[in-house]
Amino acid sequence: MLASSSIEGPNANPGWLVAYAATVLATLGYFRIYRPRFIAQPLDDLRTIVAATAVAAMVITFLRVLFADEAEAAPEAVRAWLFAAVYLAAGRSAVTLIRMRMRRHGDGGDPTLIVGAGRVGRLVARRLGDRPELGLRPVAFFDHDPLDLEDGDELPVVGEGALIDADPVAFADELGRAVVRLGVSHVIVTFSLVTHEVELALVRRCEELGVSVSLVPRLFEGLPDETGLERLGGLPVVTVYPTDPRGWQFEFKYALDRAFAAVALLLLSPLLVVGVIGVRISLGRPILFRQPRVGMDEREFDMLKLRTMRPATGPTSVSLEEDLEHGLAPGGVEGEDRRTRFGAFLRRTSLDELPQLLNVLRGEMSLIGPRPERPEFAERFDRDVHRYGDRLRVKSGITGWAQVHGLRGRTSIADRVEWDNYYIENWSLWLDFKIVILTVLAVFRDQSE
Repeated sequence: MLASSSIEGPNANPGWLVAYAATVLATLGYFRIYRPRFIAQPLDDLRTIVAATAVAAMVITFLRVLFADEAEAAPEAVRAWLFAAVYLAAGRSAVTLIRMRMRRHGDGGDPTLIVGAGRVGRLVARRLGDRPELGLRPVAFFDHDPLDLEDGDELPVVGEGALIDADPVAFADELGRAVVRLGVSHVIVTFSLVTHEVELALVRRCEELGVSVSLVPRLFEGLPDETGLERLGGLPVVTVYPTDPRGWQFEFKYALDRAFAAVALLLLSPLLVVGVIGVRISLGRPILFRQPRVGMDEREFDMLKLRTMRPATGPTSVSLEEDLEHGLAPGGVEGEDRRTRFGAFLRRTSLDELPQLLNVLRGEMSLIGPRPERPEFAERFDRDVHRYGDRLRVKSGITGWAQVHGLRGRTSIADRVEWDNYYIENWSLWLDFKIVILTVLAVFRDQSE
């Protein structure tokens, strides 16, 4: 009798399946996965789905054992967990990718008004313009006293010249008229010269119109992901919890780096041998390319790569100085393309980076972290680029948060510094895992192009 009941399992009482589905949905809601977001995070959603379906499976198993005394409750819960986790993750990822593709190739998303036409406001407009998949399409700035237009600025400024000191409500009404006239459905409040009372009136006017609002905090550069919100009466107090680059967490990370580097060298040694033989045949000796780089605490070391290029025979045709003046970092193939055919293959597959595992094993680098620069460029960037020196708080990496977001080669050094410092202040093993996955995807994407 018991065996028959066990074989039938959930078919004997489908109510447990309904209860499991309801518990999964409630748990996902508790984890706020259904909250509207304009920045898609598929890997974070995957972690949330796996956790929520596991919690729901444990809850239903406990209830079945407690009230029904079913012997097969545990294995059935495991099967339900695996089924739900796989299908929910696949379904949500597919919906996210389809939505992003539609936004990228469609109308560009919801019309968005940016309050504040200063440096931060223009940065927000540029970021939204570069990433239409976010679903927010900037249509105008709203500012009574905007900065002068810069080259490339295309958005109009509304509210310019309006008087705000006498009547903040009237200024908020001016915003409301702009929202209605432009068909705005989202407002982003950045920095401007208005007072606290005026900003509050602007936000309340948006709420009255049913327009969603996002706020850029004034201390945004010191605001990590890990924060806590508490209240002193009605006064909100935000406490920040950045990762300490001198703490035990990074010491643990560096120890793992060396262990993984040793294992990776052992497992990847056949590829390394092929690379060495290919370089020996195509370029001869030396096999390794050594270049001074600046790492943690401004200490110099020789970064290792497999050689991919012939020696220079004349002056380069591209001016590095011109790139630097435009805020671009050096990188890639500078000047004449001197790569051999085998060298181009090594670069395209990133196999030329394998010797850097030796740098990791020697403690000079990390598997993941900011990419190191040459001493002459590091000195210049430290002088000219905001917070460049902050990225030297940790060991340099073979790959990093900036690299997996396309900031490689001749790209903005200021943007690269911003992403690198985000990584340092929000480090976790999960973030490192995401970077590894995104690095692998980037390599395969490069191969398909």
